[in-house]
Amino acid sequence: MIKIKNLLLLIFILGFRWAEAHSLPNSNAQLIVGSERLLVKFHTPLEILEMAYQKPVNLKSEASLDSLKQYYLKHISVTDSLHSQWTISIGNISLSGANTEEIGDYQQIIAEIYLRPSNANSLTNFVLNCDIVIHQVINQSILFSVEDWQNEANKNKEIGVIKWDIPTGKIMPLKIQLEQISGFKSFTNMLKLGSQHIAEGTDHLLFLLVLLLPIPLLMNQKKWASQRSVRESLVHILKVVTAFTVGHSITLLFGALGWVFLPSKFIEVLIGVSILVSAIHAIKPIFPNREIYIALGFGLIHGLAFANTLQDLNLNPFKMILSILGFNIGIELMQLAVIVAVIPWLLLLSRTSFYAIFRVFGAVVAGIAAIGWIIERVLDEPNIITNLIAKATNYSSWLLGILIVGTVLLYFLEKNKEDIARAV
Repeated sequence: MIKIKNLLLLIFILGFRWAEAHSLPNSNAQLIVGSERLLVKFHTPLEILEMAYQKPVNLKSEASLDSLKQYYLKHISVTDSLHSQWTISIGNISLSGANTEEIGDYQQIIAEIYLRPSNANSLTNFVLNCDIVIHQVINQSILFSVEDWQNEANKNKEIGVIKWDIPTGKIMPLKIQLEQISGFKSFTNMLKLGSQHIAEGTDHLLFLLVLLLPIPLLMNQKKWASQRSVRESLVHILKVVTAFTVGHSITLLFGALGWVFLPSKFIEVLIGVSILVSAIHAIKPIFPNREIYIALGFGLIHGLAFANTLQDLNLNPFKMILSILGFNIGIELMQLAVIVAVIPWLLLLSRTSFYAIFRVFGAVVAGIAAIGWIIERVLDEPNIITNLIAKATNYSSWLLGILIVGTVLLYFLEKNKEDIARAV
């Protein structure tokens, strides 16, 4: 009888929220395992969070942000069999755009929650009590996955769900058990993570590709005009890519070890600026024959962004060195793969009269993307430009295919016209 009353009471009090929340996805939490602490990246649809929080979310107000952090702290706790004292703190809270096929575009809040036990052995075996949002929104559940950066780099493994147990009228805790792994496997998995990080880092790749757009050309009367030879172009590309690699390797090392620190928001804005400057240079020379120094300078900025990824792991010194090495090698391998896939077609296309149109078009698109990213990172709000970029990245293979086919057709079309003209 008591269970039935509990059920009816829950439906009476919270039932109206069912209709409001049914069209939005569940919350999900990714656990990232470090050597001394866990990072929980908690993703919640904005509407759901505001429904549970019972007030508007305003990330631009310090008072509102502090209040929101207190809300998260109030609704999460940890216990374990070793009776460790767990310190829980809230890191960055941000607003981000998201998309699903069923729902379309929506906004979500991403909160970084750090869990640090007094005994590091407790990291792999503990009980998590968490009723964030679900204490108010009965039909929501929290899907937990582990993103073990030491074990399976950037690979999510579902470990459980926290939700209402309707018969008892309770929210049951989640028991979590994780595995230990070797340092060598950490290295190989961080290599995979570095590769995946640069593959998914649209802004990093776009900067490099836009910087390479004018490389097949030489400046004449303050504009791009005459062509470099293929050999000169390849040598210059090698120098630019090497400079970028040296730059980001230095700050990746210094940043990951905590020797250099800049606010992540400031770094992300500077990355947008680096793309915008490179896009302008691709249209009209503003630092001709100095691309190497620009690549080195902006590489230092991009390296700090890479370092933020490793800083979250909080690894011990030995595993940190292995991780930095593996992560950086992974970045270089993927960077090299992208360049090998794209550069031959850029060089071939640069031998046609169509390259000027392609170069300007590519630079304009990159410039617009850069402006969108800068606005998003300053205001902490996605916009129509960044939403379009997120969708376009799903078709990167198609775009590369179009570049290859289009380049070959245009090259042979122009060559055929030249042959006909010579024959006449």
